[in-house]
Amino acid sequence: MPFFSRDKLRLHYLDEGKEASGNPDSALLFLHEFGGDTRSWAHQIGFFSQHPVHSRRCLALSARGYPPSDVPEAASHYGWQENLEDAIALIQHLGLKQVDVVGLSMGAYITLLMSLHAPDIIASCVCASIGSGGHPPTRQAFIADAIASADAIASTGKLPATEMAMAPNRIQLLEKNKAAWQAFRDHLSEHPVIGAVHTLAEVQAKRPGLHDFADQVKACDIPTLILCGDEDEPCLDASLWLKRQMPLSGLTIFSRSGHLLNLEDPERFNQAIMDFHTLLAQGKWKRRANTPFTSMFAPSTDP
Repeated sequence: MPFFSRDKLRLHYLDEGKEASGNPDSALLFLHEFGGDTRSWAHQIGFFSQHPVHSRRCLALSARGYPPSDVPEAASHYGWQENLEDAIALIQHLGLKQVDVVGLSMGAYITLLMSLHAPDIIASCVCASIGSGGHPPTRQAFIADAIASADAIASTGKLPATEMAMAPNRIQLLEKNKAAWQAFRDHLSEHPVIGAVHTLAEVQAKRPGLHDFADQVKACDIPTLILCGDEDEPCLDASLWLKRQMPLSGLTIFSRSGHLLNLEDPERFNQAIMDFHTLLAQGKWKRRANTPFTSMFAPSTDP
C-alpha cells in the first residue's frame, strides 16, 4: 500500500497499470469527491489500467481526512489549498512529467485548480460534476449548508450516510443500480467523523467560487472535458458557465443522471474520457473560435 509524506502527513494513493503503460513519464490521476474515496474509481482504474490497446498507468489519491491517508484532528490541516498541494506533490513524488487528471465534484474543483496553478504538469483535465456552491445565486446557501452539516455531524458524532446517499442528486444511483448505491453508502458510512467535519467546514465552505477564477479560466490553455448530469441541479449552471469561459473545453451532459456519474454509468463515463483522449492524440481537440454570436450567418470574408 503506497504512501508519500507532505505537511507531516502520510497520504495514500493507488498506483495501477504501471507495467502495462507504454509511457512511464505519464499517468491518469483520479481525484475523488467529498462522499467518495479511492474505491469510487474501481470501474475507471480497472478499465484504463487493463485496456487491451490503450492501457494507462492509473493513480488515485486519498485526500487528507480519508483513510488510509492520515486523518488530522486539527482543522488547520484542512483546506482546498492543502488538497491542491497534495495532488501536485503526488505527481512530483512519482517524478512524472505530465498527468491527465480526472476529478469528480470536490476532486473536479482541485482538477480545475491544478490546470490553473500547475499547467506545465497537466496534459488534460476531466471535470465531472463540478460546481457545487460555485454558481453565485446559490453560493451562500451552499456555504451555510456545508457549515450546518459540519456542525450537525460534530454534535451527533455520526455521519448520516443514508441521508446523504438519498440526496436529490444522488438518488439516481439507487434507481439505476441498487448494489452500487449500497456500496457507496456503506463506504461513506466508514468515513471518519472528524475528517468529514473538517472537510465540510474548511474545504467545501471556504473554497473560492469558480467565478473568482474567471480571468484565469478564460486564459487556460489546458484541454478540458466537462461532464455533468442533467439532474445534478447544483452543478448544471456552473458547468455551462465553465464551458463558456474555457476556450479549449467541451461539455457533455448525461441525461437522466445525477452527481455520481462514474458510478451511475461507468461504461459511458469511461468511454467519454477515452474519446476525449483519442481526440487529443489525433490533434482534433481544437480551440473554439472567439467570435460572438450575432447572426445565424458567418461574417463575410469577401474582400
